[in-house]
Amino acid sequence: MIHFFEKGQGKPVVLIHGFCESGNMWIPFAEALSSDFRVICPDLPGFGDSPIERDRITLEEVAVQLEEWMEEQHIQNPIVIGHSLGGYVALALLELMGSRIQALGLFHSTAFADDEEKKEMRNRTVAFLKKNGVEKFVTSFVPPLFPEARREELAAEIQNAIEDAKRSSLEGLIGYSRAMRDRKDRLEVLENFSGPKLLIAGTEDGAVKIEASRKQNEAFTQYVELEGVGHMGMIEAKEKTLKVVRSFVIS
Repeated sequence: MIHFFEKGQGKPVVLIHGFCESGNMWIPFAEALSSDFRVICPDLPGFGDSPIERDRITLEEVAVQLEEWMEEQHIQNPIVIGHSLGGYVALALLELMGSRIQALGLFHSTAFADDEEKKEMRNRTVAFLKKNGVEKFVTSFVPPLFPEARREELAAEIQNAIEDAKRSSLEGLIGYSRAMRDRKDRLEVLENFSGPKLLIAGTEDGAVKIEASRKQNEAFTQYVELEGVGHMGMIEAKEKTLKVVRSFVIS
């Protein structure tokens, strides 16, 4: 069962959260866009209020679940925007649904597969989670998503993100760490999609390096680089990114 919230009416916009997050992260965006759109924000299985039954899951399986959920909710030809892991899920959904998706947006995400260094980091994450559990992991994982120079300024937002992350299930965190590690390169899927494509990247992003974003920027119809922004542009540069997203979904 996929838990979600929605606001507004009109063209459907599905916002997919990232790792250690839930649909709640999109509340400010949903409220701002709901005057013109039907904005739907699911909790991926294993996060927020959506259950997960095992710690072995693939992004392809998640995409199938989301496709079935969209059919149940009468969400047709949506614009899909995903943050980080949500972007990986959105790309798997694009491969599954093709032209039944109207437009695709990635927030601090990539069509490339993990390199060997990143895969090893995922393995260390799984080991840490098994040994220490959810709370200890998320407390150490969330703050570095924000640039060090702004962590004091964004202390309240970081604490909110940590509290939301604590709602993640152990099975979900382990399962998605493995799923991200094992995901395939979907650059060709992205390039072959003829609809509008947006990539928002941060120059200080420690999770998705700016060099990787620049390498694939020609696969997108719109590429936005945020100077001095880390992995959480929707929080760090809310007004600017909201303006970019609004312009993208209107077009």
